[in-house]
Amino acid sequence: MNREALNRWRLILGRFSENNLPIGDDRNMIEIDETMEFLYGREYSEENGVRGGDGRSILNVPKWITKVRELFPVEVVEILENHALEKYNMKELLTDKEVLEKLEPNKDLLKSILQMKDLMSNDVLDAAKKIVKKVAMEIQKELETDIKESIVGKLDKSNQGYLKNKNNIDIKRTIMKNLKNYNKDLEKIIVEKVIYNSRVKSYNKWNIVIAVDESGSMLNSVIHSAVMAGIFSSLPMLKTKLIIFDTEIVDLSEYIDDPVRTMMSVQLGGGTHIFKALGYCNQLIEEPHKAIVVLISDLYENGSVTAMYREAQKIIDTGAKLMVLTSLDDTCTGIYDKQAAQKLRNMGADVAALTPEGLSKWIAEIIS
Repeated sequence: MNREALNRWRLILGRFSENNLPIGDDRNMIEIDETMEFLYGREYSEENGVRGGDGRSILNVPKWITKVRELFPVEVVEILENHALEKYNMKELLTDKEVLEKLEPNKDLLKSILQMKDLMSNDVLDAAKKIVKKVAMEIQKELETDIKESIVGKLDKSNQGYLKNKNNIDIKRTIMKNLKNYNKDLEKIIVEKVIYNSRVKSYNKWNIVIAVDESGSMLNSVIHSAVMAGIFSSLPMLKTKLIIFDTEIVDLSEYIDDPVRTMMSVQLGGGTHIFKALGYCNQLIEEPHKAIVVLISDLYENGSVTAMYREAQKIIDTGAKLMVLTSLDDTCTGIYDKQAAQKLRNMGADVAALTPEGLSKWIAEIIS
C-alpha cells in the first residue's frame, strides 16, 4: 500500500493508530491530522479538550477555522463546521466575531445562528446578520422564479399587455408590427415598437395570512416561510401578512420584506398555542371570499386542542380558505400530529406537506 493510502487510513482511524501508522514528515498531512484531531478528538475527551504534549502545535478555534479553510474544499469545510456546531456544540464558532466571520455561509450555519443568537454580543450579532442576509438572498434566488411564475400565471397571447420585461415580449407580433421598418442596406428590421403579452390573472388583491409555529422542530419551516412571505409581498395581486407564534404572537407584517429582521425575531422553542394564532389570523381577514390563511405547524397543541379546532372552524365558516402545512423544508419531511391533521382535514381545511413552490402553485389555483 502506498504512502498516500496509508495516510488516508491513518486519518480515518485517528490518533490511536499513530504507532502503527505514523503520518511521517509530510507537513500538509500533519496539518490535516491536527485539524481533524482538534475536532474529532473530542470523541475521546471527557472535557471536550484537545490533547497536547506530543510536540505539535496546539490549535484554538480561530486558528482551526483558518486551517480548515486552507486545507479543505468548500464542501468539506461546510461538513466540518456543521459537525463542530451540531455534534460537538462548539459555541465559540458563533460567539466570537473573528471566528464567525470566517465561517462558510450556508443553511446549516443560518439555523445555528437562529438557535444561538441570544448568546451573541452586539458586535457578533452584526456579523451574524450579514450571514443571515447572504443565505436568505440565496434561498430567495432559488425560490423566487418558480413562485412568481406559478402565481403570476401563464402569458395571455391574445391581448397586448403592459408588463414590460424581456420575458414578456411577444416576438411574433413585434416582428409583424415592425416589418414596415425593414432596412435593406442593413438587412435588419428596425424595431420602433415592442409588443408585450398580458397576464391571465388580474391584480385584484387576495389577502394571504401566514402563521408560522416557531417551536424548535419548525426551524426549517421558519426560514423558508420568512423568505417565501417576502416574495409573496412583492406580488401586486397579493396582500400578505406574516405572524410567528409560540404561546404568544408576534406580527411581523411590517417587516415582511426584510427576511433578516423576520428571522432574527424568532425565539425558537417553548410551548405552542395554535388556537391563539388562528384566532389572531381570523382578525386579519378582510374579505373572506378572497382570503387564505396558511398555518405552518407540526400541530402539537400545548394549549387547548378543543379551542384550536374551534378557531379553525371559525375561519372556515367565514368562507376563507384554511391551508395547513405540516412541513415546508427542502425535502417535505417532518413530524406532526397526524390525528390533528386528519381532524382539520375533515373540518374542511386543506392539509399537506409542501415546498414553497408547491404552496405557490396551490395559491395560484385558488386565485385564478
